[in-house]
Order: sequence, then C-alpha cells, then structure tokens
Amino acid sequence: MLKDKAIASMRRAVTAFNTLDDEGRQTSVMLTLQHACEMLLKAGLRERGVEVFDKRSGRSIGFEKCVRLSGEHLGLDAEQVGLLRAIGALRDEEQHWLAEVNEGLLYLYARAAVTLFDEILAEIFSERLADHLPERVLPISTRPMTDVSVLVGEQFQQIYDLLAPGKRRHTEARALVRGLLALEGHVSEETEVSERDVDRVVRGVRAGQGIDKVFPRLGSLGTAIEGDGPTVKVHFTKRAGAPVQFVPADDPRAAAAVREVDLQRKYHMPPAKLADELSLTLPRSTALRRQLGLDDDEDCLHVFSFGSQQHRRYSDNALRRMREALKTVDMAEVWREHGPRRR
Repeated sequence: MLKDKAIASMRRAVTAFNTLDDEGRQTSVMLTLQHACEMLLKAGLRERGVEVFDKRSGRSIGFEKCVRLSGEHLGLDAEQVGLLRAIGALRDEEQHWLAEVNEGLLYLYARAAVTLFDEILAEIFSERLADHLPERVLPISTRPMTDVSVLVGEQFQQIYDLLAPGKRRHTEARALVRGLLALEGHVSEETEVSERDVDRVVRGVRAGQGIDKVFPRLGSLGTAIEGDGPTVKVHFTKRAGAPVQFVPADDPRAAAAVREVDLQRKYHMPPAKLADELSLTLPRSTALRRQLGLDDDEDCLHVFSFGSQQHRRYSDNALRRMREALKTVDMAEVWREHGPRRR
C-alpha cells in the first residue's frame, strides 16, 4: 500500500510538472515529489524489516528520520541522501511559507527525483517506474538542460536584481533566497531555513558580495546528466567548493548564508544507543570506536556540557563508519588491542 501511494504521488507529480497551467504548478510539483519519495522510502524500509513508527509518540516517523534510516538500510549514498534532503527542504518552505526556484532548477530536481525513485523501486521491489506510467507520457522541455551551477548563478542574479535600490520586490527576492538555501540540503544535514538565514543572505547581496561568499556551500554542487530524451538520468554530485565557516546567529561578522547548526539534531546518539544500533555490547562498541579514532573526529563526536555534567553524543557519520568497519575488521583483534585493561 505504501508503494502504491508512492507511485500514485509520482504520477501526480509528473502530471503537475507537464501541465500547461502555471498557476500553483511549482507548489504541486514540490509537494507531490516529496510525498512520493517519503512513501517509497517507508515502503522500502518496511520491506527490509525496519520499523517506521516512533515508539514514544506512536506515530509514523517524519521525512528527515526516514532519509537517515534509508542511508543506513537501503544503501543510499551521500549524494542520494543529499538530494532527498534538498527536496524535503524545498517542500517544507513551499508548504509553510514561500520558496521559489527557477524553471531550470525545478526541472533538474524533478528529473533527479524521478531517477532516484526509479533506482530505489528497481533495487527494493524489482520494478521500474516505466511499468506504472502510460505510454503516452512525454516530458517536454522548452529550454536545454545545463549544469546546476549555471542555474544557481541565474537565480542569484535574479535575487541581486530584485534587491537593487529602487526596487520594491523584496518578498519575491526572499522567496528565491529560501529556495537556494533549501538546496544546501545536498551538503548539510541542517536543512531548516530560518529568517535569520534569509536576512544574512539579503545583507550579503546588498553589500555586493558574490555568490561564492553568500552561498559558499552551493559551490560544491554539480550534476551528472546521462542519456537523452525519455531515457535521461540526472544525478547530483559533490565537488570541491569554498570552505564553510560556522558562526553563531548573533555573530557581528558578515557571514552571509552560513548557518547556525542544531548540534543536538546532528549528534543525537549516546554511546549506549550507538552500541545497540550495531548489536554490540557497550565495551566492544567502545573498543571499535578507539580502533577507528572516532572520539577524536569532530564530525562523529560532540560533548555537550550542561553545568557540571558532560554528555557524549555521536552522529550518523560515526554509525556509518562503524557499520562499514564491522564488515572487514576482526573484532577479536580489536578487543585485544583496545578493550578495557584487566587486572
């Protein structure tokens, strides 16, 4: 039933994208694409025996946790997870306020979502999306496809023009800003867009800063386009970009679009939960962490201080690295090398 709901929403997304009526079109595409992806991920997780209900609330998990679990259990790589996060962020901004991307970016994200949807459907259920679409479906584009960096640059120029002195189109400019901020889901686990993020971008643009200063993360985003016509496939890729600096929200420096990260969301697993996820005892999990040097890696561990108490929390990166290591390491040797010393 979840798979059927996913396919139904993807059909609606195709219909919304190819409609000749522009009224509400972008909203319909964003909402139905995200819903199609979420339902398919949940269908895949259930097929693999993964629980998709939160035990405490008794409700189905949200999209963000669904994406995280899919990276662990459905074999999605970082680029695929980043695409899903960006689609989720675009949907959230469009659902709850205002977000806008230009037609070229909308096409790339819609086509990349179709590509990923088809790949997951084939991998988990041995079906192809084409099996569920009528033969008459024909995607039409009146402009040639181009790299995402060019399309992002075009949208940045739109923002720059709308914020020019004498223009009174700030609301439209901010909607475009929110659209680009949502795309940072490709390179960041923090995908929620706040008004402070938007304000920093607007200040940076008005100060005459370039796109590499205002949106430093998007410099690492690229696309790989294969095939032609009905068989075209779009994948988002990562490449070396400008270095990113994280600063507090109230930092007086002109930090443009650099965001304040919710550390408790990124580092959410205490040591016991990390061990439980790997089906290891806590001491053996500690030994493996020492073997991999995770406690010295800022991307894996953060220590939260609450008064005199300190709490160690681990990120999904730590879980991913430990799970990969378990496929190759000899835990008996790890235990002899890094287990607790005995008297």
